[in-house]
Amino acid sequence: MNAARLGKVALAGSGKAALGTGLAGSAITALSGAPGQVSHVFRRRFPTVAVTGMTGVGKTRLADRLAKQASSEASLESGSATMERRSRRTSRLHGFRLRVVPGDNAATRLGALDEVFHDDPVDGVLHVVAYGHATPRRTAGVSGAAEASREQQLAAELEDWSITAHRIAAMCVRRDKPVWLVIVVTKADLFADDIDEAVRYYSPGSGSPFAAKLEELRSLAGGARLSVDVLPVSTAAGKGDKDLAQLLTTLEKRMAQLSGHS
Repeated sequence: MNAARLGKVALAGSGKAALGTGLAGSAITALSGAPGQVSHVFRRRFPTVAVTGMTGVGKTRLADRLAKQASSEASLESGSATMERRSRRTSRLHGFRLRVVPGDNAATRLGALDEVFHDDPVDGVLHVVAYGHATPRRTAGVSGAAEASREQQLAAELEDWSITAHRIAAMCVRRDKPVWLVIVVTKADLFADDIDEAVRYYSPGSGSPFAAKLEELRSLAGGARLSVDVLPVSTAAGKGDKDLAQLLTTLEKRMAQLSGHS
């Protein structure tokens, strides 16, 4: 084979090698970008939602109902000192990843708040309140039944909200997309005749202490960065309580709308 022929063969071989290298590089580039794309799609279909609120308001029970799971009665009565995780999936391949922040003022609670609002910011927040009907609980290591008046519970609820609201505001300022917040007024079965009044108490513009804190949050976060809904819920409603049972369905539908699932 003469030198010219050898040169052509060499050039052809180098061209194929270059083409192979180019295709491999393109494939690697596509694959390297895939995790981010997959993560984006997954997050859009399964957004993370923080479930916050003081101890005894029913956060775990609400998360169980939304995820169609069941916790033991013992754990529901005592509450959790660590962050709990739940997942909800629908037949349409949508759902939510719930992060239940412990209500006790402990180091684990502060760590959980940092996680959901700073380290791995959530897409939405369910802040659970109970219109002063939270289950009283003693601090860890103290035996006997706990007692608290409704006024004391409302005051504790407001103090708890102040801590959470500041963290939500800080998260909203850092985010480049809006965050949604639903104030979930749970235990509605305990004040079935006053549900409208309860919703009004937690709504912006009502003049209540909670409403004032909520308006302060909206001011700090920026109106366009935070949407706010107030919805009543009863997680104890039986089959015969159709109106109360429908409240949970309404919350589920609103969460889907806020997340772009419907």
